[in-house]
Amino acid sequence: MKWDRARAKSALLLLLALAVLSGLAWRSGVSVPADAPLMGDEALVDETQDSRPKLIALTFDDGPRRSTTTALLDGLAERGVHATFFLIGAQVADCRDVVRRMDREGHQIGIHTFDHVRLTDLNRADFDAQVEKTRAALKSALGHNDFLLRPPYGMLDESVKAWAGCPIILWSVDPEDWKDRDAGRVVDQVTAQARDGGIILMHDIFPESVEAALEIVDILHAQGYYFCTIEELFAARQIPLEAGKSYWNAYP
Repeated sequence: MKWDRARAKSALLLLLALAVLSGLAWRSGVSVPADAPLMGDEALVDETQDSRPKLIALTFDDGPRRSTTTALLDGLAERGVHATFFLIGAQVADCRDVVRRMDREGHQIGIHTFDHVRLTDLNRADFDAQVEKTRAALKSALGHNDFLLRPPYGMLDESVKAWAGCPIILWSVDPEDWKDRDAGRVVDQVTAQARDGGIILMHDIFPESVEAALEIVDILHAQGYYFCTIEELFAARQIPLEAGKSYWNAYP
């Protein structure tokens, strides 16, 4: 597997990165808070302050699930937010239209194995059955082949790194939304721990998580955060994503 699409988009992403680093609001790819100032003469930057936008990536594991993932996509679309979804391969066949919608609407898509198993427990043949089989299902649905990997439970070792064939994405904020499915607690925890360059881990398979995620977006938007995909986040910070390497934040 070649990391072709990321390289093909490098020129566009570099332009986005330069815009961010110049203190400009992104017009595409990164959501802009509703109350962000207009560009032009009406928006004068205070040079005594850091004018660089605060960027954060919202990511979701264990989907797609038609009911909850569709509701989440609807809410993200209303807010102009792009996220990154790490999908279970066994669930792709019954939700190909949902996966295609993710891709069409600008979300990034990654692999979360075929059956949600610990990759560190596998030999190469079983690893390929989990990762390459999911990659093939996604490629069949979408027609491209540039998928990130998030290992279940965040577990990886040297074999996983050697066999991944793509960048490995972990996280910096984990509210464990699956534990008690308490939307209020999840919102409070994520907003308290949010940091420029962070990666938020959630799951799009619970209604409470969808509710919490959309409230988190609204709160962090009001605090000046801009949401972007993993690829956009690291491009903006000029951090190359390399196959076989793991990343858990893009802190400045």
